[in-house]
Amino acid sequence: MDVLTKAQRHRNMSRIRSRDTKPEVLLRKALWHRGLRYRKNDRTLPGTPDIAIRRYHIAVFVDGDFWHARGHQENPGEQVASNKEFWQKKLTRNVERDREVNDALTEQGWLVLRFWESDIRKDLEACASVVCDYCGKPTK
Repeated sequence: MDVLTKAQRHRNMSRIRSRDTKPEVLLRKALWHRGLRYRKNDRTLPGTPDIAIRRYHIAVFVDGDFWHARGHQENPGEQVASNKEFWQKKLTRNVERDREVNDALTEQGWLVLRFWESDIRKDLEACASVVCDYCGKPTK
């Protein structure tokens, strides 16, 4: 089924990061250069937002296209070829958890912004401008 050996797959999966991903770092740097100060991976908030702008009560998440089932949210796991049952359950739960976190943060008075990693890679300035608009900062 898999084109990689078990050891190769293990090595590959162990290198996948949950924080400080390239799109996340790019967005953080863009916000910092615009004068926004934030906390990264704030564990005191539900869902541990990638970027928490406490002053404006804004929680920003940078979602990976695969891990959060971009384009497949009705049927997560559709994009994988092997071990479909496992991936379908895993990705469905990720999407459900995203909704739960959004609800919990909203109830606490936070604005939740979610960006897809591919959108950040394509148009970083537009993503940073969205955050700045909610903060009342000039968008450059």
